[in-house]
Amino acid sequence: MIPRQAALSKTLRHFSSSARACVHISHIGKTPIPIPPNVTITQSQTSLQVKGPLGSTSVPLESYMKLAYPQENVLTIAVEDAEVKKQRSMWGLTRTLINNAVVGMTEGFTVPIYLVGVGYRAALEDDPRGTTNGGNGQRLNMKLGHSHNVYVPIPAHIKADVPSPTKITLFCTDKHLLGLFAARIRKWRPPEPYKGKGVFIGNEQIRIKSVKKK
Repeated sequence: MIPRQAALSKTLRHFSSSARACVHISHIGKTPIPIPPNVTITQSQTSLQVKGPLGSTSVPLESYMKLAYPQENVLTIAVEDAEVKKQRSMWGLTRTLINNAVVGMTEGFTVPIYLVGVGYRAALEDDPRGTTNGGNGQRLNMKLGHSHNVYVPIPAHIKADVPSPTKITLFCTDKHLLGLFAARIRKWRPPEPYKGKGVFIGNEQIRIKSVKKK
């Protein structure tokens, strides 16, 4: 027979009241950013100025962001307390914004737009309104299956090219503004899932649905 006290000691579980060590790290935020030699970075208390061959831009900085240069032409980002959720979320976001600014001021961003559909085509022409509404003096004239042509003025910060009637190429130094303008074009004829027609951005793909037959 096992003594009652010994049997109870075997069934009891031991719990620790000490807090478990937990360190939160942003895998995106901790990645170093390579800085090309032709890029100049100037830091202030509230922003980071990035100047390159294609122009200059600024990225807002929170007070808890810590920038360092462990090597030449290498920038690292950290926060004061990674356990704070807001600081941890802004850590990765700020790193992405700075990296996009560096790439935008050196190489820029390009996105292709494809017009898929019978009779769908686009042409680049002069805008009769010129640059009065903040445009660059050109506009896109597109046939997208409507009863009328679709005219989209091109903003001053966007460069557009139409290498073929069914392809539009957009270029911009700001990735965010480029995506907004591409989405504005796509909105005129979003891809539909039954015939696969519409305006596609980049490598966008949709799953074709089968028509239900009675």
